[in-house]
Amino acid sequence: MIKKRLNSFKYAFNGIVELIRSQPNAKIHLAFTCIVIAGGFFFQISTTEWCLSILSIALVLSAEAFNTSLEYLTDLVSPDYHELAGKTKDVAAGAVLISAIGAAIVGSIIFLPKVFLLFN
Repeated sequence: MIKKRLNSFKYAFNGIVELIRSQPNAKIHLAFTCIVIAGGFFFQISTTEWCLSILSIALVLSAEAFNTSLEYLTDLVSPDYHELAGKTKDVAAGAVLISAIGAAIVGSIIFLPKVFLLFN
């Protein structure tokens, strides 16, 4: 039982490594993650702002992971072009975009006032 649980964590970490290794957009999301974390420390954001930032980061990275897994599965079951396969990939990519826009809005609400204060 314990070995199965440990293996499930190993497989999950392997999935995260695969996501970061194979997906250029995941690398971009990670770069923004580092910027947000550095900005959070620099501006000493509140606990609530940290929670919102972390939730936003987790949402975007999770959406990217779901999108990648759907792309892999779609390619497996439909190696040749099919209109529905294309729509599936487009909708999954749209979900990533929606989450990224939401995260950018949250980040703007948290950080823009602090940046403006810094320069004024």
